Amino acid sequence: EKRTMTLIEKNGYHDSVYINAAKIFQGIHTKKNKDRILVRYGDDSVSPVLNFKDEYFQRVSYELAFNALKYQDLLEEILLDSCVYPCHSIPDELTSLLVVMLYDLQERKFQAREIFDEEEPVAEVRKIEHYLYSFRTKLAAALARCRIKHDALSIECCLPETIRKQAQRASALPLCVWINTFKISLQDVFGDLEKKGFTRVESVSDFDRYTYCVDQHCNDVLVFPSSLKDELLHLDLFADCKLLLQ
Repeated sequence: EKRTMTLIEKNGYHDSVYINAAKIFQGIHTKKNKDRILVRYGDDSVSPVLNFKDEYFQRVSYELAFNALKYQDLLEEILLDSCVYPCHSIPDELTSLLVVMLYDLQERKFQAREIFDEEEPVAEVRKIEHYLYSFRTKLAAALARCRIKHDALSIECCLPETIRKQAQRASALPLCVWINTFKISLQDVFGDLEKKGFTRVESVSDFDRYTYCVDQHCNDVLVFPSSLKDELLHLDLFADCKLLLQ
């Protein structure tokens, strides 16, 4: 049986991802001056305890948290404009969860997420999910008003130009992958990748579609084109933690 990593599709995440992303966001969200605070996030003085199922769950939790951070101002504007926030039944301690789940909901075009049968439900996640989804029409309308206000075709266009340029540069960077030499040798990795249709080239400048190269300074680090990210994570090399995405 072919092994693959637990992949999370665009129709939603596991409950544990939302919880971990919210804990991460709680510690990194932009704190505003007291006279400008309209959305309150509760106490963040205690370091959160994070529990990840595997390396992929860890990565997507951080991605979700940092995406919410990137769009924090816009997400707060949507919550306030739609009158979804404040809500007496949602304490400040759950505001971070509200924000990260709102980011994901708008990414899914305000469609319901798929519930994974094997996962353990988290009460706080289900509560926030039900609350946001019940107001999805108002939230979508508020997002549309924000885009009109910013004359933006997408939410990316609502970001400041400096952040947009940073995101564009980051998305174009090659992917760096560590070879876990405790589990597999370099030669075995090269052979496995060749069987999967990958071609080894000399440098990044030689990249084509299914190509990769060895880092010039670290021979246990491989570099791939950024466009291959999702396909790489389907490989059993990642499922067995023989390759680790940096």
